[in-house]
Amino acid sequence: MRVAIIGTGYVGLVSGTCFAEIGHSVTCVDKDEGKIAGLLKGKLPIYEPGLEEMVRTNAEAGRLSFTTDLKAAVSTAEVVFIAVGTPARAADGQADLSYVFAATGEIARAVQGYTVIVTKSTVPVGTGDAIERIIRRENSGATVSVVSNPEFLREGAAVDDFMKPDRVVVGSNSQQARAVMAELYRPLTGNASPILFAGRRTAELIKYTANAFLATKITFINEIANLCEAVGADVREVANGIGLDNRIGGKFLQPGPGYGGSCFPKDTLALLRTAQDHGITLRLVEDTVAVNDARKRAMARKVIDAVGGSVEGMTVAVLGLTFKPDTDDMRESPSLSLIEALQRGGATVRAHDPVGTEQARRYLDDVEFFDDPYACVASADAVVLMTEWDSLRQLDLRRVRGLVRQPVFVDLRNAYRSDTVERFGFRFTGIGLGAEQVTLDGHALPTAVEEPSMLPVFHSPVPRGQGELYPSPIVA
Repeated sequence: MRVAIIGTGYVGLVSGTCFAEIGHSVTCVDKDEGKIAGLLKGKLPIYEPGLEEMVRTNAEAGRLSFTTDLKAAVSTAEVVFIAVGTPARAADGQADLSYVFAATGEIARAVQGYTVIVTKSTVPVGTGDAIERIIRRENSGATVSVVSNPEFLREGAAVDDFMKPDRVVVGSNSQQARAVMAELYRPLTGNASPILFAGRRTAELIKYTANAFLATKITFINEIANLCEAVGADVREVANGIGLDNRIGGKFLQPGPGYGGSCFPKDTLALLRTAQDHGITLRLVEDTVAVNDARKRAMARKVIDAVGGSVEGMTVAVLGLTFKPDTDDMRESPSLSLIEALQRGGATVRAHDPVGTEQARRYLDDVEFFDDPYACVASADAVVLMTEWDSLRQLDLRRVRGLVRQPVFVDLRNAYRSDTVERFGFRFTGIGLGAEQVTLDGHALPTAVEEPSMLPVFHSPVPRGQGELYPSPIVA
């Protein structure tokens, strides 16, 4: 099929390339002449594992092309995807749809014959209706169907997610449009991946709901990590213990410094604004946003406590800057809040990231960047592991110990075992790792259970045999 992708950012470039990979003829359009010039030379504007080679292969095969000429690309396309940015507005947090609406107007004036116009960008509920109104206004004779087809791509695994989707969501009540979308995705959904057909507004809401739920799951385990530190428990074992329950699952239960990136922060805010516009209160999502913001700020306090209560005049080496591994995305990265707070506390910050340094320079001032992690940690008073890149999970700790000024290692991703790091003479701080004692002879008990008489006794609120569980009194 002939496909036009408007926007060559993260979603547009990955989607367009993958559509070409499965055999469609794809033209990616962008107004940024510099970006298109780079793509024509094989230079990608984003980092995503496996994408560069796929772009090169499909461009050489003639299935993938790049242009600034929207009219030419749209006029011959059967399906046109809108994949432009929808950043959060500074004033109220709602998604800024100005790029979506501007692209829609141009598309409306360029379409010829029946065309399916698809919103791939993450947009609030009702955006498809607004797109239809713009098309009718700009070209009343256009024969189009407007479809919602949200993306579910994880940065760092986007190519695999597109090629092996859990599901493909198509929001449209038009049987003709549904048939076109089914044919478009047929190479991906012929085996195990289902297409979920829904109403357009429902599809728009599915995307926001999915991201809000995942953000809530991350925030929940981060709060449990705080409790683990207080009571002497290990959050990793707690997460494993609940994740083995197939009703919960183990994904997104890794504690850390808070979520970031291009999706969760803006999408949770946009969902809240949509709810408020309709007189609905989403208390759980509100708390998720607030707790996550506080979580990012609290990480600096964890580093400060690890070095004795003040970083004034100290040098802190931050390893990993992007919000997650295998991406160069710095948007809403927890490292930004951490570094800014450390600098306010009087610290000198040095930083290393395997691929994110170029992007990080746009967000951070007065930071010395290093291409090599060992050069970064030299003479540091504290080493902070911020992003769990594979290369940073396999540091030569003996070498690091010989380079630092003070042996303080703060692991905000629990990438290392505390006993492994401490064996090299470091003072180790992790996330949610309470100081629980483990013994074989039973003589040493954790502090939390040294006074059995102080423990509460829990009874089931329902008679025996009528509930799922009937807890006995806790016995030390």
